[in-house]
Amino acid sequence: AGSQNPEWKAVQELKLEYKSYPEAIAQFWLKEESIVCAGTYGKTTSSSLLAWIFSEVGVNPSYMFGGLTQTDFPSAALADSDWSILEGDEYKSARWDNGPKFAHYQPKYLLLTAISWDHVDVYPTEQSYFTAFQGLVESVPDDGIITVSTDNSVALNMAATRQGGPLIITYGTDADAIYRYENVAQSANGLQFDIVHQAEKFSITCPLLGSYQAENITGAFALASELNIEPQKIIAAIASFPGLKRRLEKRIEGLVTVFDDIAHSPAKAKSVLETLRAIYSGKITAVFEPNTGNRKPEAKSLYTEAFIAADEVIIPRLTKVKIDTNDEAPPIDGEELALTISQTHPNVLYIDDDAELITHLTDTAETNDIIVFLGSHGFRGMIEELIGKL
Repeated sequence: AGSQNPEWKAVQELKLEYKSYPEAIAQFWLKEESIVCAGTYGKTTSSSLLAWIFSEVGVNPSYMFGGLTQTDFPSAALADSDWSILEGDEYKSARWDNGPKFAHYQPKYLLLTAISWDHVDVYPTEQSYFTAFQGLVESVPDDGIITVSTDNSVALNMAATRQGGPLIITYGTDADAIYRYENVAQSANGLQFDIVHQAEKFSITCPLLGSYQAENITGAFALASELNIEPQKIIAAIASFPGLKRRLEKRIEGLVTVFDDIAHSPAKAKSVLETLRAIYSGKITAVFEPNTGNRKPEAKSLYTEAFIAADEVIIPRLTKVKIDTNDEAPPIDGEELALTISQTHPNVLYIDDDAELITHLTDTAETNDIIVFLGSHGFRGMIEELIGKL
């Protein structure tokens, strides 16, 4: 909360004890058998899928993940078992604590998906971002497990620094991965692929969209298997996983299909757009709004070729965010962002009027087109208005 929040001011005036969000999670949710899912991307899907799997097989874990499922499966639960499953966010813990949230969670079992520089407002250099994750890797005890993707060299090399300590379990497409996924087939209805472990092959079906989800699913499968959950029970839970809102959430499907996704960074936007291009043949229009860190001038280099899979990119009026008065340069605005992207994309528009943006989308939409909203903000009701007009 901001410094003028009345509850926060009362806490200060009355000298009441207070905790940051991750400190509270650590106090009430953290259990002896602690699973933490961390990484630049994939951590919400991985943590929610593991929570779903463990719940479905009767382990009854305490858990917390930063998203909403498509059903009534809650985003957090407290239970009496010895197990906890937490999404390990690397963003700062509180206004007074710039350390990562995951620094509070003491993982015995770490699922590390990928590491790619993000949140430039908190981590001004790539190395500072990597250092935060290195601390997480080093916190895993020697009797724990680090499950890491072979498809992200930074994460894999970081886990390798713990050789001789925790058990290192690898997953990915690499031939040397302990859990290898292959034969990925994706459609508008979901995914089908195989996971190969030792001499066994397991057929996976999941309603999630996006070939990249095969990697997240395989990571969850690998860790759950290593924690002695029967593979067939894991497979059944994966097949019934409801998925998350704002993760390639299909808002309307008809002559024109509209998606909503929380992809607020260039890397995440690139992944979503490549997935849509692999599934659909129509024109793809991306409406993109970055988070605070990706508005920093030093983040401009991250936008190179991020939107190549889209036919058209639209930058709306950017939601106002808090500006750090210590910054040497102000954040880039929507017009400057559009100019940055246009250096590697031929069709980029900056439309600062919401009504004009919706009109443009409805006037130019044709049968089989895809419109996807990418960003962590709510787009001021534009999605709902567009759906109404379509």
